[in-house]
Amino acid sequence: MPEQPEISEPGAVAVRRPRLPAPIRAMRPRQWIKNVLVLSVPLAAGRLFEPGVILSAALAFVAFCLISASIYLINDVRDVEEDRLHPKKRFRPIAAGELGTRPALILAVVCGVIGLGIGFVTAIPLGITLAAYAIIQIVYSTWLKHWPVIDLAVVSSGFLLRAVAGGVATGILLSQWFLLVASFGSLFMVAGKRYSELKSLGVEAGTRRSLERYSESYLRFVWMLAAGTVLVAYSLWAFENRGDAWLGVPWTALSIAPFTLALLQYALEIDAGTAGEPEDIVLSDRILQVLGVLWLILIAIAVFL
Repeated sequence: MPEQPEISEPGAVAVRRPRLPAPIRAMRPRQWIKNVLVLSVPLAAGRLFEPGVILSAALAFVAFCLISASIYLINDVRDVEEDRLHPKKRFRPIAAGELGTRPALILAVVCGVIGLGIGFVTAIPLGITLAAYAIIQIVYSTWLKHWPVIDLAVVSSGFLLRAVAGGVATGILLSQWFLLVASFGSLFMVAGKRYSELKSLGVEAGTRRSLERYSESYLRFVWMLAAGTVLVAYSLWAFENRGDAWLGVPWTALSIAPFTLALLQYALEIDAGTAGEPEDIVLSDRILQVLGVLWLILIAIAVFL
């Protein structure tokens, strides 16, 4: 059923009734789109649709969704007071009082145990990768989140480990170019996220102390440096992997064009200060979606044909 608007009092802003129950919303299913990164390694290798590979990749995706949900719940319990000062995060179920901290922690443990179980059953290296991700994120939430630069590195590692998980789950070797693109692509998104937060909220928002040590010029330098490195590394991979091109067309080289335009489009969102939530950009930016589909078509032709 469609969401129904509610108005608590005359003149109040209409608030839509959530479709999903609080425990599900607290697991942040919108952010699970990040876990699609586990498919990147088998896709780049042209082996995604092999039965064993796609099954392992699917299990890795589910396991990462559960592990990341567990971390989100733990983080929201720890940051409940700071989240209540944030213009958007204050509507999260735990910060809004819709889900108690104790039930949230129990749900986090259940998700974590099931996620790790799926990971170790699928492949021991995948289980180790998931455990490393969970440990790094918990340590980050407890001690490291307010340290500048380390903050960027740790959050970036979350994106990188998702990509690595797809490789170790399917037994596909990770190339040096892939690791460079994944590493600096992650840094590009995280630096852009912090830049957007700083630009839209300012250092006095009280939601993230590391923002007090950053400046817009520094974060702009970081995401521009990362974007340049990503583009160079991807281009080198594309030219190196042209192989015997179907119909004589260098498809991987052609994919550089939509890849570059997608970087520029995302950078436009960062510069405007609207890239605080990367998953929202991916789900709402139609130009970025079209460029992504075009890039995917070219890569699919290159690796499968």
